[in-house]
Amino acid sequence: MKKKTRASAGKARKRPKNAASGRKTAPRRPATGGSMAPAISNGTKATIRRLKAELARTQAQIEELQATADTDHLLGIANRRGFERELNRAIAYMKRYRAFGALVVLDVDRLKPINDAFGHAAGDQVLKAIVAELTAHVRASDVVGRLGGDEFALLLWNLSETDARAKAAALEEAIDSLSFEFDGSTINAGASAGVAVLDTHSEAGRALEAADSAMYVRKALRRHES
Repeated sequence: MKKKTRASAGKARKRPKNAASGRKTAPRRPATGGSMAPAISNGTKATIRRLKAELARTQAQIEELQATADTDHLLGIANRRGFERELNRAIAYMKRYRAFGALVVLDVDRLKPINDAFGHAAGDQVLKAIVAELTAHVRASDVVGRLGGDEFALLLWNLSETDARAKAAALEEAIDSLSFEFDGSTINAGASAGVAVLDTHSEAGRALEAADSAMYVRKALRRHES
């Protein structure tokens, strides 16, 4: 009669059967529910709230600094950096949605003689009056910027070349009509404007160059006419 041999130590044990159904059951594992997560203390919650508030303040400061970096402090309009950013955005929009518009570059004709004769405070007064006139003649969707010194630029949406040239002439006329009293003298500044069309083929740098060149041609013509 053969003897029964023991199962080898390396052989896996059989899974126990469920007594009621006879089915094999897996070994139980410890439950891992949400109730096992550690509770957040009131002190930790207060720290989280404080950090969120500090983050919000920092983000607000960053946005304020960015706005300041793009704004002319004297006149409250976009400076060259801010205007070029808006111009690039506008051209990208035009390329995507097949929109169009115009760029006007405008130069004040006699600001330097006013500064030389009556001081920079007088020149600043002239610039502020000119900006008020420009913003009064454009829509809220348009952008007015100062490129530097006595040179300004306007981004005008949905204007044909004909309409843009008419707008530039109207801006010249409006600024020509301004008069200033300095030390008992009545002074007129005047301005010359050049136009470049913006469409799906435009590039910001070339558009600024084209409008600037047109402005100098216009300035020479006005000087000859006077």
